[in-house]
Amino acid sequence: MKEKKASKKGGFFYNLWKYRTLTLMCVPAIIFFFLFSYMPLPGIYVAFVNFNMKAGIFKSPFIGFKNFEFLTASGKLWELTKNTILYNIVFIALGNICAIATAILLNEIHSKYFKKVSQTLMLLPHFISQVLVGLLVFSLLNSDTGMINGILTSMGREKWMPYADPKVWPFIIPLVNLWQNVGYDSIVYFAAICGIDAEMIEAAKVDGANGFQRIRYILLPSLKPTIIILLLFALGGIIKGNFGLFYNIIGTNTTLYPTTDIIETFVYRSTMKDLNFSTASAVGLYQSIVGFVMVMSVNFIVKKIDPEYSLF
Repeated sequence: MKEKKASKKGGFFYNLWKYRTLTLMCVPAIIFFFLFSYMPLPGIYVAFVNFNMKAGIFKSPFIGFKNFEFLTASGKLWELTKNTILYNIVFIALGNICAIATAILLNEIHSKYFKKVSQTLMLLPHFISQVLVGLLVFSLLNSDTGMINGILTSMGREKWMPYADPKVWPFIIPLVNLWQNVGYDSIVYFAAICGIDAEMIEAAKVDGANGFQRIRYILLPSLKPTIIILLLFALGGIIKGNFGLFYNIIGTNTTLYPTTDIIETFVYRSTMKDLNFSTASAVGLYQSIVGFVMVMSVNFIVKKIDPEYSLF
């Protein structure tokens, strides 16, 4: 009887009432995910039908996996998937390394005024429209009136023509992405650093640890859980490209497609002619399944290595 009472006290509804304040704080997030993540799930069916607006999703004729043949029939599935995944790997790797380094450097700044100004300036690019980012890149790299070519010609050198060279864009696009997002991404890491016990850092100083030693033995190990969780979240979208970034920088320049064409830009060009919702939904489902497999696989590996850092 005592065991039953104890289990009731530690049950779901008991904990729900005990932590009612925290539960109420979670209600907006629960409602958001229910409305925008769980309720639309039946709409996945549109990927398996020949969608007709008048008939609706569930009365449209079922055609099985024919919508998925859109990618395979084009012969570009491997190239598009490869480009999308490789770009995202670079974005995730470089983005996290630079964000961690930025957060650590901000933490080492002792002037509050300079720290606030630096954070503000680094955050601003994240809120710039992708259209303006594309315009800025074009203003820098344009072979006729671009600033870089203006400097090169004034020095008596030949013009650089990046818009005719697809090999340089796997370097340019990640740099643009870093410039736009590294300041925003560093916020989470900076907040995690601020949560580290200051007494531990002071004790390390008293023991004679220099700045690099404090970073190596205190800050980086303390950031490990945050790094792993953010990495797992990022892997969920590893096959979903940044359409705004790629489309506004590259546009319809067919010369650059071999190294810059990703799934989103290809689908946009192919489906905007006839507004084929079924094909677009099939591609989205393909991306979601691959992302889900990636997250589950990496989470399984993390759980085997250290269960404390896994998502579940």
